[in-house]
Amino acid sequence: MSDGAQFRTPASDARQISPTRRSFVLGGFCLCCLPGAGPGAFAAEGPWPTEEIAEGIHVRRGVDEDATKANADAIANIGFIIGRDGVLVTDPGGSLTDGERLRSAIRAKTSLPIRYVVMSHIHPDHIFGASAFSGDDPVFIGHYRLAEALQQRGAYYRGVLAEILGEDRVGSIVAPKMEARGKSEIDLGDRVIEISAHSPAHTSTDLSLLDRKTGTLFPADLLFVGRAPSLDGSLQGWRDVLADLKQTGVPRAVPGHGPASVAWPQGAAALDGYLAVLQRETEAAVEKNIGIDAAAKSVAQSERAAWKLFDDYNGRNVIEAYKEIEWR
Repeated sequence: MSDGAQFRTPASDARQISPTRRSFVLGGFCLCCLPGAGPGAFAAEGPWPTEEIAEGIHVRRGVDEDATKANADAIANIGFIIGRDGVLVTDPGGSLTDGERLRSAIRAKTSLPIRYVVMSHIHPDHIFGASAFSGDDPVFIGHYRLAEALQQRGAYYRGVLAEILGEDRVGSIVAPKMEARGKSEIDLGDRVIEISAHSPAHTSTDLSLLDRKTGTLFPADLLFVGRAPSLDGSLQGWRDVLADLKQTGVPRAVPGHGPASVAWPQGAAALDGYLAVLQRETEAAVEKNIGIDAAAKSVAQSERAAWKLFDDYNGRNVIEAYKEIEWR
C-alpha cells in the first residue's frame, strides 16, 4: 500500500477473509494493533506509570502483545511533553480507557493545559485514545493523509476493537484539526517540537516528532525494537525514511514499540537489518518466480529469533513487500 487510494475498504476485507487474527494479518489488512490472544500485563485502573526519559518528556511503555480486553489496547509506547505553556501528547493511546489513564498521568504531573494531541499514524493503538482528550479542546494533529485513512479504515478498526474491549471502552474516531505536511513546528513556550510528515513508509500516514531541547526523536512506529515490525506502507520508503531520521543528530529515540527510549541511531540497527533481509530475499523470490504464498513462508526466516510476534507479522510483511517489488 503506497498511498490512501490503495487501502482496501473495511467492507470488502470483512467479506473476503475469515474473522481470525491470522487471516486478517495475512489477508492484507493491517491489524498490528487489533485483537490477539493472551492476558494483558497492566493493572486495571488508575494513572499510567510513566518514565521521564528526558527533561519534561514522560513515556508509558506498551506491552509486547496484541490488543486484548485485559490490556485495553495499551500496547504502544505513548506519552507527553511538558513545556512552559502547555502539554503535547504523543500518542494518545489505543482506546478510550488507555487515553483516560494517560490523561490521569498527565494531571498527576502538571495542571498546564493540554494544547496538542499528536496521532502519529492510522493504526488503532495510536489513535483511539484521542477522544479521552476532547474535553481539553486541544489541537489534534495528524498526517495530511490521516483523515482519508480514517474514513476508509476507522469504522472497521473501531468495530473490531469494540468486539474485544466493549463498546464503552473503545473511544470514538477523532479527525485531525491540523494536517501536517512536510515540516512544521509547535511552540510549547520554552521548547519547539518539530513535526515531519513522511512519504509512505510504515504506513502512508507517518509522522515523527523531534524535541531539540533534549535531543529526543519520536519516530513512533517507524521504529520497532524487539517486537516484530508491521509493513503497511512501502518497504523502500521505510528504509529511506529511517536513513533520513538517522541524520537528525540526536542521542535518543522513543520507539513506537519496545523500550521507553533507546540510543539513536544505534537503536535502529535491528530494524534496519530486518528490512534489508526482507527486501533482499523478497526480490530474490520474485526474480525466481517463487509464488507469493510460498515466499511468505520462507522469506526472512533467519530473523525469527530476534523478534517477538514474528510469526504473526512476517508473513504479511513479505506479502506487502512482494506486491511492491513485483509492480516496480
